[in-house]
Amino acid sequence: MLRKIGNIAGKELTGFFASPAAVLFLAAFLGVTLFVFFWASTFFERNLADVRPLFQWMPVLLIFLVGALTMRSWAEERRSGTLELLLTSPTAPTELVLGKFVGVLVLVLVALLLTLPLPITVSFLGPLDWGPVIGGYAAAICLAASYVAVGLWISCRTDNQIVSLILTVVITGAFYLIGSDTLTSLVGYRGAEWLHDLGAGSRFASITRGVLDLRDLYYYFSITATFLVLNRLSLERLRWAGNRATAAHQRWYWVAALLIANLVGANFWLGQIGSARLDLTAGRQYTLSDATRSYLAELQEPLLIRGYFSSATHPLLAPLIPQLHDLLEEYAVAGGSKVHVEFVDPHEDSRVEAEANNRYNIRPVPFEVAGKYKASVVNTYFDILVSYGDQYQVLDFRDLIDVKAQDETHINVELKNPEYAITGAIRKVLLSYQGGGSPFDALAAPLTFTGYISSSANLPEQLQSARSALDAALSDVQKEAGGRLKVQFQDPGADATLATRLTHDFGFHPMVLSLNDAHPFWFYMTLGDAQQTQQIPLPSSDLDEAHLKSAIDDVVKRFAPGVLKTVAVVSPPAAAVQEGLGGESFSTLRQSLSDSVRWLDTDLKDGHVPADADMLMVLEPMGLDDRQVFAIDQFLMQGGTVLVATAPEDVAPNGQNLSPRPIRSGLADWLGGYGLTLDHGLVLDRQSGALPIPVRENVGGAVIPELELASYPYIVDVRGAGLSDATPITSDLGQIDMPWVAPIEVDARHNMGRKVTVLLRSSPGSWVSDSTDLVPADFRFAPSGKVESHPLAVMLEGQFDSAFKGKPSPLLPGAAGASTPASAATAGAQPDQFNGVIEHSPDTARLILVGSSTMFSDQVLELLGQAQGHTYTKPVEFLQNVIDSSLEDQGLMSIRGREHFARTLEPLSNGAEQFWEYLNYGIALGGLALVWLFNRRRRRRLAARHLKLLQEG
Repeated sequence: MLRKIGNIAGKELTGFFASPAAVLFLAAFLGVTLFVFFWASTFFERNLADVRPLFQWMPVLLIFLVGALTMRSWAEERRSGTLELLLTSPTAPTELVLGKFVGVLVLVLVALLLTLPLPITVSFLGPLDWGPVIGGYAAAICLAASYVAVGLWISCRTDNQIVSLILTVVITGAFYLIGSDTLTSLVGYRGAEWLHDLGAGSRFASITRGVLDLRDLYYYFSITATFLVLNRLSLERLRWAGNRATAAHQRWYWVAALLIANLVGANFWLGQIGSARLDLTAGRQYTLSDATRSYLAELQEPLLIRGYFSSATHPLLAPLIPQLHDLLEEYAVAGGSKVHVEFVDPHEDSRVEAEANNRYNIRPVPFEVAGKYKASVVNTYFDILVSYGDQYQVLDFRDLIDVKAQDETHINVELKNPEYAITGAIRKVLLSYQGGGSPFDALAAPLTFTGYISSSANLPEQLQSARSALDAALSDVQKEAGGRLKVQFQDPGADATLATRLTHDFGFHPMVLSLNDAHPFWFYMTLGDAQQTQQIPLPSSDLDEAHLKSAIDDVVKRFAPGVLKTVAVVSPPAAAVQEGLGGESFSTLRQSLSDSVRWLDTDLKDGHVPADADMLMVLEPMGLDDRQVFAIDQFLMQGGTVLVATAPEDVAPNGQNLSPRPIRSGLADWLGGYGLTLDHGLVLDRQSGALPIPVRENVGGAVIPELELASYPYIVDVRGAGLSDATPITSDLGQIDMPWVAPIEVDARHNMGRKVTVLLRSSPGSWVSDSTDLVPADFRFAPSGKVESHPLAVMLEGQFDSAFKGKPSPLLPGAAGASTPASAATAGAQPDQFNGVIEHSPDTARLILVGSSTMFSDQVLELLGQAQGHTYTKPVEFLQNVIDSSLEDQGLMSIRGREHFARTLEPLSNGAEQFWEYLNYGIALGGLALVWLFNRRRRRRLAARHLKLLQEG
């Protein structure tokens, strides 16, 4: 059977190339494909390393190509009268149908094969993700197979090739249009889902993402098999022509109807199976991450995820609703009975709308919809509610979508990273619900409280009451702990060996009330389990029962998995920012981080980092004094993570004026003690971002001011080898722009025994300039000095020695930088007056230095967003990764890393762009020539064989 099918397919191919029509059809297909790819879709102006334009137009092009190739298959046989000979030959009609199907499909495959130089070209020009390419070609083959089956059936029903072409285009076009945005936008999202499932074009788009879903593949198989069955039935009817109906004829109809019903019905059965799919994309972008599944596994109560979507919505939002529907169904499958997913339209149910408005504060958003002749406003719901117990989070359209400007009149609306947003909301409600009870309920193992406190006889009088308050606080905590807290006290003053060990392990030293006090004492507290030990910092206010219990509870929460962490932030005072005295505003950063951590502003002027802080960020420090530096130092000595974003010079975009101003952070000596030096000058890089610059266009004698994007070397574009793959902080970041960044020098001699990781570095084509002219008149930036790569962000991990080692605490009365005179060392002393110096840190300490003080500010993020044409969040994502890594929340960090970043092309000149374009045209012509020559040679061999047979006969 296979041999006969192959012979028939070969005969079809020979017939195609018997005239130049087939070559002309292939040439027209390739010509239009290349034109659409390079010109209609402006490939080089898009600057993206993908082949989306190729497959975006493929369904439409295949409609006409397949219609042209199938129109003669059976119609020509009927017109010439050879169909009767075929039906009476020893070859079975089923073999005839399959042979012609294979013949046409092979010709379509040849056409698709000739488009392969396009993705190969793109792979040379940028980091192409081959997953969507493989998916695109798989979808094209499946779609072509279904189109060919339809075209063969139509051709079998008529002897007119033109009629066959028109009907094939109409029917296959209808299959494509059913699921298109043109029709789905006319109905609600429920009707749109039905049309989406029925449409060949929408299924095609689903596969071209790079996801091979069994439901989509079977959909095309069912169409192909259905029309092949109809084709076989049509041939059988032609054999009956002129005969009266018999029972055998009826059986043919019943068998065909039964086969088609089963083929179509299987789609409804498979529609319930969402797990039979293969994600081919890099990083498996369309598959729920293990981190999401781990959060769902922690659920103890039912989780409700409800989508509020309006039937009448904005046309740009309508295509996103099915994508969110599919994603939320993945949550339902992964969560099992603990996750309930539902979709509602508040406009259709007044009770649902009232609950959404009053309980969850979910309200419709007015969007303007402009048509050709009129404009209107549509009030649209586009929200997702995540509810767990008595906690809930609402995600609106701002959290879910990303708007990118293609040009001055067209915008592109895409989903941002819905899994990260939804899983982040689940994490927040889960941990808020857990946090509503005792923090001990979430502990993985019991804890041990150890108080390293001198005996009452050796404690100062003002600490006698603090010792009693501590006992009362511990009694309350033990009641809440339910047997999961062990309490013990030790006196290092009476045990020299213990004192030596504490000094070695934690850097604890005896405390004194003042420099003139000759009576040292111990008052330290730690909390630990079998894995780690954390110091409990003394409250900076009163040492009463309430404050001591709060300090203990704050540290207990650090041992509970996933409880919302606190990040203390040091930034320029708001008054200084508003009055233009220096400093930047970080409200965008604050808002972005608020979903995952608690942002706590602090100025450190009391010499302490807030007791409940889990991490410390110092953003654009200005003139820090000894007490503030001491607070930063001691937080690091406690094993914490400190991130410092600073530079010797600050550049604040202010209108069109860009000028650097010197900054004294107060941290230069402290950083230098750990071998970190920020050089003067700013890094410029040939691999750079863009800056909107004003230009004047003369249009008809009128001068019109416009903004034009120009490559700006002071915005360093860090990507590829510039992102460290040794840590998840940067390994999945993809790309980040760093404007006006200072180079960092790392002295290895100061970091013996510590792990040094260069998180971000410029490309080898970068240099350092101390010029104050940041925007030259001619916008030319000539390299000066040595051209090489420079570290831009560095992370140190391990043990650190305090910069105040062997020195008195600056918080003590009479010490340099102390704000309280020595005479205050009396009975009314405050707690900050007896804090000692922790001289070295445990191995968990981490110091991160970023050589830009402005890259996280509101003004710079807005400037970068203008250049990108959409909200630019990479600096925020970098900081979020640092926080998640430091606070051991690797889950959300891994999800954020899955976000698909823009894979851009390497910079090309106009001549290079034309070279690659013409090369593809040349390869296409060469491929057509090879096909034509191969077929010509094959026809000559067949002619020679026939001539030989005639001579022998």
